[in-house]
Amino acid sequence: MSFEPRSIPVDPDAQAALSSKGLDYRLIDPADVAALDGWIDADHRGFHHARPREVTRHYERRVMGERRLHGVFDSGVPDPIVPVATVSSWPTGLSVPGGRSVDGWAVSSVTVSPTHRRRGIARAMMEAELRTAKRAGAAVAMLTVTEATIYGRYGYAPAARAATIEIDRRRARWIGPSAPGRVHFVEPASLRETAAAISRRAVARTPGEIDRWSGVLDRMLGLVDPESDASRALRAVRYDDEHGQPQGFAAFRVTREPNEPGWAEFDVLAAATDDAERALWRVLVEQDFVSGVRGRLRSVEEPIEWLLEDPRAVRVTEASDHLWVRIVDAAAALGARRYGAAGELVLDIDDPLGYASGRYTLLASADGRAVVHVPRSDGSADGAGASGTSP
Repeated sequence: MSFEPRSIPVDPDAQAALSSKGLDYRLIDPADVAALDGWIDADHRGFHHARPREVTRHYERRVMGERRLHGVFDSGVPDPIVPVATVSSWPTGLSVPGGRSVDGWAVSSVTVSPTHRRRGIARAMMEAELRTAKRAGAAVAMLTVTEATIYGRYGYAPAARAATIEIDRRRARWIGPSAPGRVHFVEPASLRETAAAISRRAVARTPGEIDRWSGVLDRMLGLVDPESDASRALRAVRYDDEHGQPQGFAAFRVTREPNEPGWAEFDVLAAATDDAERALWRVLVEQDFVSGVRGRLRSVEEPIEWLLEDPRAVRVTEASDHLWVRIVDAAAALGARRYGAAGELVLDIDDPLGYASGRYTLLASADGRAVVHVPRSDGSADGAGASGTSP
């Protein structure tokens, strides 16, 4: 799904609902720097982040300028250019089983000022995002949540979990296979071009991942503020296969502990092949002068414990829901993925907001492809011309 996310007009229902409360709901023009900066300030305030420094603001102008940004404005506040509520969204793929991707609508930066609670602002914005996702042709909407009790009312539910993986270096004797390629230390900036292609392939082989946007790679590689202490402490490694082709990378920093070795911590380890994943893990866990390795936002089923002699060297901590998904087009969502066996499944879906309601018949073939028969208005199933089909 590729299009200009701001090409869809402001949702009229949300605009009318908020106007009746004396509030103005509108799209932010990224070319209007003052308006964009006001939106960024509100977003930072909503998540209790520090006011952005100029280098951070420059980065966020670029990233947010590629998204669809809405703000809710109150002309009666002392600084009316800063919205009292924010939301951002953009079209992106979501990886699903079988190395496939489904068209998704990512939602982020959902904030409402505590001075404007209980006015229906969040509901108006969230329901508007679902209607916009539908207009855009998305099969699902998705977000990460700070509070798990809020988004179920809009049809979202946990779809992918994540965890922090900790490995005790003293017990981490490698017994897994050796990769045929080589791992090299490289400058983080040198990864900028290859990281995007590797990340796309890594996402495709990991169900439950969304496409990486350029800004997130810059942040992970320490390129937003390269002279900061955090960026200068970053080290990067790249795995090249036996033919010299880059197949994976990781970026980590060693945190220091008083009177003892520190921890090698990473937020990104992207591997397009199994060999790359094993080789990068091995370099991380076999480092000297560290107490352990800590990786964040990893799979709860990370294979590293099976590659070490002592699987108890691996601890899974902070495991929790991460990605929440809401079905917008049930046939497209069900038909996008591959299935593990042939068969027929009938699903009755009750959707209070009406996007996915109905009875769907899913027919999976032996090769994993599926056809989803969609209910017609008279209640019967219609296959041809109105179905979701696995490619």
